[in-house]
Amino acid sequence: MSSNHREWRFYVSDMIGFAERAGTYTTGLSQETFIANNLVYDATLRNLELIGEAATHVPADVRTQYPDVPWRLIIATRNQLIHGYLGIDNDTIWSIVQTDLPQLIEALKQIE
Repeated sequence: MSSNHREWRFYVSDMIGFAERAGTYTTGLSQETFIANNLVYDATLRNLELIGEAATHVPADVRTQYPDVPWRLIIATRNQLIHGYLGIDNDTIWSIVQTDLPQLIEALKQIE
């Protein structure tokens, strides 16, 4: 084990925190306002990236135990955001923030 090894539950807690932060940033905004506000948009995308990064540190056997969490999709989304791949549009980002994050928070709180 490396000296910076963390208990996997800390990563789950981090994921909840990042998801809640992204939700807080976008509360009360319309999709148009969200897209027009570069600071909020960028901060939200960063937290989506961090959710995916934390997910990569949750061991595979743990991920298998909690199939209600879309681990592979979370990590794939992170990879698309980080590497600037085409295919994630503003409608998708907005849907993630409005629909997927609240569901993710609830699923992760069942693990935490």
